[in-house]
Amino acid sequence: MQLMTTSKNLLEGITLESMLTDLVSQLGWEAMALQVPIRCFSTDPSIQSSLKFLRRTPWARARVEALYVDSKAK
Repeated sequence: MQLMTTSKNLLEGITLESMLTDLVSQLGWEAMALQVPIRCFSTDPSIQSSLKFLRRTPWARARVEALYVDSKAK
């Protein structure tokens, strides 16, 4: 239960756009596509196309949020 509380605290106040921007600068699109295999990360990636997809695809957004939390925990 503590892990869930900690991950929610890390996401509090963080927009999806800032999460993506941070992940791209830390990992790059290729590494992100390996971690979360979605086309908007591997084929002509952009923040805008990724935001559009992630906002209407809850399972993908949850994976990106988990990736973000994991990247901050290191």
